[in-house]
Amino acid sequence: MSIVVQAQGVSKHYGGFAALKDINFTIQKGSIVGLIGPNGAGKTTTLKALLGLTDFEGQLNVLGHDPRTGRHHVMENVCFVADVGILPRWLSVGEALDYVEGVHPRFNRQKAEALLAETNIRNYRQKVKQLSKGMVTQLHLALVMAIDVELLVLDEPTLGLDILYRKAFYDRLLNDYFDHETSIIISTHQVEEIESLLSHLLFIDQGRIVLDSAMDELANVFTEVWVEADQVAAAEALQPIHVRDLLGRKSMIFEGVNPASLASIGELHVPSVADLFVAKLQRNQDQQRGQS
Repeated sequence: MSIVVQAQGVSKHYGGFAALKDINFTIQKGSIVGLIGPNGAGKTTTLKALLGLTDFEGQLNVLGHDPRTGRHHVMENVCFVADVGILPRWLSVGEALDYVEGVHPRFNRQKAEALLAETNIRNYRQKVKQLSKGMVTQLHLALVMAIDVELLVLDEPTLGLDILYRKAFYDRLLNDYFDHETSIIISTHQVEEIESLLSHLLFIDQGRIVLDSAMDELANVFTEVWVEADQVAAAEALQPIHVRDLLGRKSMIFEGVNPASLASIGELHVPSVADLFVAKLQRNQDQQRGQS
């Protein structure tokens, strides 16, 4: 499997503020990667670096090019959907289709129109300024996802859409768009909605990568245990990375602990991505406070 993105020691400073701190990660061809982090964690800065939209320190290779010097080559094979779909308000839906068809040789108009057919956009003479926020997002997604590229970068792609369209979007992303050749990076706060899509996880917090794991490796590293009251002391002795109350029991997440040693203290589960996200971030923040 070839490498699509490789970051080595990437850092980014805005004055005295370090938005990225010596991050390293690799994205393989055909993977669907969730880039997950709280507001201000460095997600958008990471995506901007990948797209050649901001300078940085360190080494970053995207599809064989350094995005600082080869952005034109990178963007020939990358599509980006930002958290805010920006389209000229005076443009009509049909004119938007005409424009993208004219400027991008890999645009498939038939596919774009098929995507629009599943939305509430019916009148191609309708101006962008006449569309609701959700319809503008739908139009933007249809335009971008009808372009054949090697890397699709999605930054909060369904922001402003209702749950029905969000589900339809992710279903189409997996069933119609993803072909195991295209690589996809999704940055979103709606972790539960994308968990089933992902092949790889990147958690970022305070400018650092705090988790870099294939989805199918999570169960080998992390275990959630539902612990009854009489086993809490024994469980705490095994140093869980996160503890929360759960209907009269304790839910504890362990990292790198043999599940066989946990079986006697409670009911074993694989933690959800959302619960693992909370656990790793709290752990990272506790460690950062301990070092300060």
